[in-house]
Amino acid sequence: MKRTEIEETVKHFLVEEIEVDEEAIKPEALLKDDLGIDSLDFVDIVVIVERNFGFKIKPEELADVQTLGQFCDYIESKTGEKN
Repeated sequence: MKRTEIEETVKHFLVEEIEVDEEAIKPEALLKDDLGIDSLDFVDIVVIVERNFGFKIKPEELADVQTLGQFCDYIESKTGEKN
């Protein structure tokens, strides 16, 4: 999956399922502070990522992920395709 596809998929589920304001979705947006993602949202995101991208998230791998761009980097690294 290409980076643009990852970003579009992430944007779609953040808006539709997590109810994040579309205007706030930018690569530099902080997941907690700017997007308002809390621990309950994160549980939902884990399930959504597993369903959409086909891999399991290990919480320790996300310890340093703070921005939406870093989150997309993480997904890109797990899906194995670079564009």
